[in-house]
Amino acid sequence: LAVGWGSGMDAAWVPSPGGCELVQRIMDCTGRWLSSIPGNLRGDTEELFLDDNTIRLLGNASLLLYPQLWHLSLARNRLELIEPGAFLSSQRLEVLSLTDNLLFTNYSLTAAALSALPALRMLDLAGNQLREDMVSVLVSNLSSLESLSVARNAIMRLDSSTFTNLTQLLELNLEKNYIFEIDNAFEGLQRLQMLNIAYNYLPCLVGFGLTQLRVLNASNNIIEWFLTLENDDLFELEVLDLSHNRLLFFPVLPRQSKLHSLLLQDNRMSFYQRLPNGTSLANVTVQFLIIDGNSTNITTVRLWEELCHSNLSSLRFLDMSQNQVWGLPDDFLAQMPSLTHLKLNQNCLEAFHLSEEDPLAMLTELDLSQNQLVELGLKVGVGGILPNLQLFNLSTNRLQALPPGIFTHTRKITTLDLSRNRVHLCPQPGEAESTPCVDIRGVGTLSHLSLAGCGLQGMGGRPFQGTSLLHLDLSDNRQLLSGDLGWLQDLVLTLQVLSLRNTSLSSTALDFSALSSLVRLDLSGNSLSALPGSLGALRLRSLDLRDNCLPALPPALARAPLGRSLRELYLSRNPYNCCTLGWWDALQRAEGLRVPDGREVTCRHGSRALRPGALPQPVLHSCRWQTADMALLYLVLALPTCLTLLVAFVVVFLMLKDKLLKMVKTRCGVSGSY
Repeated sequence: LAVGWGSGMDAAWVPSPGGCELVQRIMDCTGRWLSSIPGNLRGDTEELFLDDNTIRLLGNASLLLYPQLWHLSLARNRLELIEPGAFLSSQRLEVLSLTDNLLFTNYSLTAAALSALPALRMLDLAGNQLREDMVSVLVSNLSSLESLSVARNAIMRLDSSTFTNLTQLLELNLEKNYIFEIDNAFEGLQRLQMLNIAYNYLPCLVGFGLTQLRVLNASNNIIEWFLTLENDDLFELEVLDLSHNRLLFFPVLPRQSKLHSLLLQDNRMSFYQRLPNGTSLANVTVQFLIIDGNSTNITTVRLWEELCHSNLSSLRFLDMSQNQVWGLPDDFLAQMPSLTHLKLNQNCLEAFHLSEEDPLAMLTELDLSQNQLVELGLKVGVGGILPNLQLFNLSTNRLQALPPGIFTHTRKITTLDLSRNRVHLCPQPGEAESTPCVDIRGVGTLSHLSLAGCGLQGMGGRPFQGTSLLHLDLSDNRQLLSGDLGWLQDLVLTLQVLSLRNTSLSSTALDFSALSSLVRLDLSGNSLSALPGSLGALRLRSLDLRDNCLPALPPALARAPLGRSLRELYLSRNPYNCCTLGWWDALQRAEGLRVPDGREVTCRHGSRALRPGALPQPVLHSCRWQTADMALLYLVLALPTCLTLLVAFVVVFLMLKDKLLKMVKTRCGVSGSY
């Protein structure tokens, strides 16, 4: 529970007699297994939270002791009935949450109880298995309501009788019902500003005329058509969300509106001015037959002129991703001079042309990724194109080059994603220019560049001359590292993040020492059998060594400058030797170092994969034998043999002592007594 503390008060949570918790005048009885409202709470309680209990009944006397209540929450109980007199002593109640209960069982009596709340502004009836007729009865006398939620119920159809008398309503949430038809249900809600009808089963929205509405969320339905009334009234609409539907055409929008955000993601839209085979539909129209009661209207629309009568001069955000757009109508973008974000990713675009007729002067983000682009056209005159563009995403297309000089016009670009195209960077002036190629030299504002999966081979020259890149992604280029890293010489003072993931790196002689500003390095998915020695002098904060061939890391890594600076080290999916884990123990003791994938790290002992921190005793004994000092081992093996020979010599000597002495005497000629 988030609470704002009053100034000058020493407020803290204190236990109350009912097992609840109190701060100031807010009582929290959440999850106390209560079957009724406690009667021993403070009488001046203003907010009471009884969520996650087992209350079934709110009786006439349940709230008599708390006349100061203005906020009551009974979410996720088993509430079936609110008796008609339950709120007679709660005339100040403004916020009431009855989410996830069983109010459908006695809804008429509950409605009588709610009608006694003259100050109620916010009511949440979500998740109560209510039908539309039940909702109509429950809210029929709540003229003071400003916010109503009946989400997650069993509503199927709405008409003009459903929300009568809600003249003050500003917000209405109807999401996650089963609504398939709306018949003049909102016309009486003259102050309605936010309407959520997402996650229903609406097949179309035609004759849209809610001029006062500011936000409409109709996402996740099965809408195929969106048609606004043909008039010149000014619509207050600012945000329209039609994403995740089945729209076949661009929506017919109001002629006059304040629309700034239009979300059309994941539909089936296309434009039909010209078909991909060159066929023109210039004179083809579509007629919509609209049947309303006994009246029938016919609306005629020219498919490629859906925007002709719409004023989109205020539109700032347009998301048309995940559609079937293969081309844009003439002057489509010229009608949106305020556009700052344009998302056309995951469509069927084969070409995209920029010209001074569609300058998009305010555009800061352009996403054309995951299309089939083979051409990015640029028609430049004396003016600029995309002068404020900061993020340009062209990933996963079929581009081989960009128009020469395109970045001389995008003077503020910071992020460029060319990943998964077959592009090559232009080399240093004076060398043989690879054609086609992409020239980013001299683009001083560029800080993030992705060239992942571009098939780059043997980089050379100075492709980054005049840039100040901070983040460079070169992953998934298997033939990239055929020589040294001299081609990164212009980035040694600026580059902070470098990804060389899955680049077939196997040489430990590759010199990274010049990249003194590097703080994050990704070497995962390669064939390294040892840690490159040049990394030892760097002060990285994050290093990724996953999916390599490392049997061990240097024992002194934790004490080296690299080990002291590291804060994040990824190590999993390497064939570490279980008998050489001294480095692992040192890393575990290193202060401030985290191994996020530590639970996935395993070592090999024979054919077994084991956790480094839980090696069985037989494995430890085996490792001791394998790692013992060989000289000591040989000594231990030779000692029993030497002792055996010594004992044998002593025994033989004792047995033959007399004979040996006689033989010595005889040979030496010296007499003696025996």
